[in-house]
Amino acid sequence: MSTQPGVDRTTELTPPTGFGAKVRQVGPGLLAAATGVGAGDLVATMVAGARFGTVLLWAAILGTVLKLALGEGVGRWHLASGTTLLDGWRRLGRWATVFFGVYIVVWGFVYGATAMSAVGLPLNALFGGLSVRYWAMIAGVVGLVLVWTQRYAFFEKFMTVLVLIKFCTVVAVAVLVAPDLGNLASGLVPRLPEGSTIYVLGLIGGVGGTITMAAYGYWMFAKGWRGTGWLSMMRLDNAVGYVMTGIFVIAMLVVGSTLLFGQNLTESDSGLLTLGTALDERYGAWARILFLVGFLAVTSTSLLGVWNGVSFMFADWTRAVRLPHGKAAETGTTIERFASGETERSLPFRGYLLWLTLPPMALLFIDKPFGLTLVYGVLGSVFMPFLAITLMLLLNSKRVSGKGRSGWLSNLFLGAASVLFLALLVTDVVNRF
Repeated sequence: MSTQPGVDRTTELTPPTGFGAKVRQVGPGLLAAATGVGAGDLVATMVAGARFGTVLLWAAILGTVLKLALGEGVGRWHLASGTTLLDGWRRLGRWATVFFGVYIVVWGFVYGATAMSAVGLPLNALFGGLSVRYWAMIAGVVGLVLVWTQRYAFFEKFMTVLVLIKFCTVVAVAVLVAPDLGNLASGLVPRLPEGSTIYVLGLIGGVGGTITMAAYGYWMFAKGWRGTGWLSMMRLDNAVGYVMTGIFVIAMLVVGSTLLFGQNLTESDSGLLTLGTALDERYGAWARILFLVGFLAVTSTSLLGVWNGVSFMFADWTRAVRLPHGKAAETGTTIERFASGETERSLPFRGYLLWLTLPPMALLFIDKPFGLTLVYGVLGSVFMPFLAITLMLLLNSKRVSGKGRSGWLSNLFLGAASVLFLALLVTDVVNRF
């Protein structure tokens, strides 16, 4: 299937010239940025707004900038090296691919239940009839069928529609509540109110930052982008995705601070329904429905993006783990399999799709086991510093050409991201143990 009518994605595509032509190619960055923002990120942003108002706006913006730098690094590695991140990690040593293999299996099992439940909540609130558990199962199966049967070109278009719906609805709600622009502007000045450190770290490091950031390169390859000639297109694509995410996060912070300021909200996805109730009481049922539609679009893009993007990564891991590592690692990878749809039809891709969907349904009937949840949480905290540090190592090595190698600005942001995510890791481990 081609990215454009009449274009064979297995052939070399020519990078677009001119701003308009580049805008029409935007897609993978939207998917990566949108997939990284799920119900948990909405809750974290809303709780921060309810507790501190818009004082932490600067943290949300800083977090967006750091994610943009990470996304650019992921995209630059794929285009400049002509290989995937798994090939890069393979060259760092077997420890990297082993860690990622353990992480992706445990993470997928627990995240599958989390993602399905997150979609089930707004479906239950909008339509009723079934409990959240059964709406969650339906959402998981629909996601499975959609990703199983469709190739990247259709998937990108479908996801783009959902991204636009979630962006427009949440921004519309933020405009509806009419925030105080003076207070909003004052939030641009970095401040740390008492008790805000954990929320600041969460806003900077958590929102929009997940394993799906690493899936960005696979979506670029699936779209047919190859070589350093696509670097400027990739940077525009990545910027569009994370600027929209930044606006989206700011909108949620505004809504939380305006409607729910001073309320003691819980750190659970159901807290978002509290916001829907507040909108209903102030503006009417239509405002609640508007928000719930946006909530559904947010959770659906997160689920579908993981079902597709992380399955790409697992399929590539099953290939990379069998190849030589370290200094003996070969340099080549057959990226045509991503553009041709071969990977999406492969047994590992579809096997991981099933792993995300079917076994996690058991967790919908029971509380998550403490030990599994603990391992999942710690591994999740480790992944983002792992990504940031390994990107620094790879992009400053001879494994990429001069045009793709990191300069001082990229190293500054990747270094800052590494330090921040390590701080988040330490904080999370201390809180858990």
